[in-house]
Amino acid sequence: MIKRSMTINGHRTSISLEADFWQALQLIAQRQGCSLARIVANIDIERSKRISSGQDVGGLSSAIRLYILAELMTIVQSPNQ
Repeated sequence: MIKRSMTINGHRTSISLEADFWQALQLIAQRQGCSLARIVANIDIERSKRISSGQDVGGLSSAIRLYILAELMTIVQSPNQ
């Protein structure tokens, strides 16, 4: 487990993920042409929207893992692959 601190959406937070998830998230950021912090901030914004609408969501680390899974599923299901 690797713990990283970063500022997202104006607040400082620490995120713990397995090394493979950090690597996957970095690859996704590179593929999208943005920073790791920007991707995490976007994930946090979407998670906050779900919380505001009353959905039961996990923490930020869980949201990041689910985002990585969704990105992978998009790639796998793409007809061009």
